[in-house]
Amino acid sequence: MFLSLWELTRWLGVTVLEMFIWLTAVLITLVLVVLRVEEVMPRMSWWVVLSPMFIADALNTYFCVIVLIRMYLNGVLKPAALRALWSFSVLTLGFIFKFLLCKKLVKPTEFEYSAVMSPVFILLQLIMIRACHLN
Repeated sequence: MFLSLWELTRWLGVTVLEMFIWLTAVLITLVLVVLRVEEVMPRMSWWVVLSPMFIADALNTYFCVIVLIRMYLNGVLKPAALRALWSFSVLTLGFIFKFLLCKKLVKPTEFEYSAVMSPVFILLQLIMIRACHLN
């Protein structure tokens, strides 16, 4: 069964706006990957191909800082700190994965795939713990 939008936002700890930014960046990145792999634009660097994902991380970080400041000013200190910790953990692990993936695509012998995928595994474990905690 598919998850509802409410369940996704609750389990992942992100807002609908953050999910929209991520999905838009994934769509643009997929188009750029196809152009690069099919050699329509063979000179395009992998850093350029994945740049929409890095831009999405920057936008989501900016959004999370704004939410943290607003929650702090409203006096909601503990939930603000917990949300900021969760959001910045997810954003940091995602950024590390994308950075290592770019380095692996540029120089295939530099890292093993297990090292590149380790932030994703950690993120999946954190999501699993969060999902069990919420239910």
